[in-house]
Amino acid sequence: MLEKIIILENVSLVDFLGVENQNIKLLATAFPESKIISRGNEIRIKGSAPQILKINEILSSLLSHYHEYGKVTNENVKDFVENEEDTINGKGTAKVLVHGTCGIHIAPKTANQKKLVEAVEKNDLVFAIGPAGTGKTYISVALAVRALKNKEVRKIIFTRPAVEAGEHLGFLPGDLKEKIDPYLRPIYDALDDMIPTEKLKHYRENRIIEIAPLAYMRGRTLNDAYVLLDEAQNTNPMQIKMFLTRMGPQSKVIITGDRSQIDLPGKQTSGLIETLKVLKGVNGIGFVELDGRDVVRHKLVKAIIKAYEGYDLPSNKSPD
Repeated sequence: MLEKIIILENVSLVDFLGVENQNIKLLATAFPESKIISRGNEIRIKGSAPQILKINEILSSLLSHYHEYGKVTNENVKDFVENEEDTINGKGTAKVLVHGTCGIHIAPKTANQKKLVEAVEKNDLVFAIGPAGTGKTYISVALAVRALKNKEVRKIIFTRPAVEAGEHLGFLPGDLKEKIDPYLRPIYDALDDMIPTEKLKHYRENRIIEIAPLAYMRGRTLNDAYVLLDEAQNTNPMQIKMFLTRMGPQSKVIITGDRSQIDLPGKQTSGLIETLKVLKGVNGIGFVELDGRDVVRHKLVKAIIKAYEGYDLPSNKSPD
């Protein structure tokens, strides 16, 4: 059994090792055939040469992350371990899309999330369909933010239809945009994770990042922009057709939706369901399906989604 000693210099031990060395304990759990011991500013690794090499590479990456962001979290450790496992299994390293505001690396975590990234890189229009919690909106926001930071587009536009999910917009104060803002909370939360507060405020005030109801898209041509239509299952056929024909030169469009959460009144046809049929087979359009295996929320969410897959709620049953 070989041994390697790493001396930590110019590092806050609690910020790098975690409280009670939780980060190192997490790393040790990922490599049960080796021993990883942390004492003071010294980390000792005992194991075979290949194992020591892998652990050393992860620790080097974590140190680089610490020196850039000033802190290492349990999630950071898990991300770097998963990336190393992907490399070992021939899947390649998960591509970091955005370096988040708290030092987190925002990257696709599942096979279908990676397919979504690949589809967007290859196509100007992509449909991402899947249940809640699969990361379709979060990854789409990250792709938009990356494009803006890389100066691939001049602006980002986030939109969704103004359809209630059991609540009544009419009783909320303000104009249509103010009424719908609460329903756009997932997008706001994602942006908060990815862009510093002051910069995000600057982007919003200068309309570099625009968040608006779908009704505000009528009559516009969306040039040189990254556009995300969220909750598209709640569009009617005319709305989604209107939106699709807004695409201008140098634009990227992602449309996300969930077949199981259609909130349209009565027997109204979902524009998303119809559009998926109409555009099937059209070159230049990407289609990505996400499912319960892609859920990155609490483990119970996967079980909940699986239970509902076998039980159609009458009010949410999508027309075929």
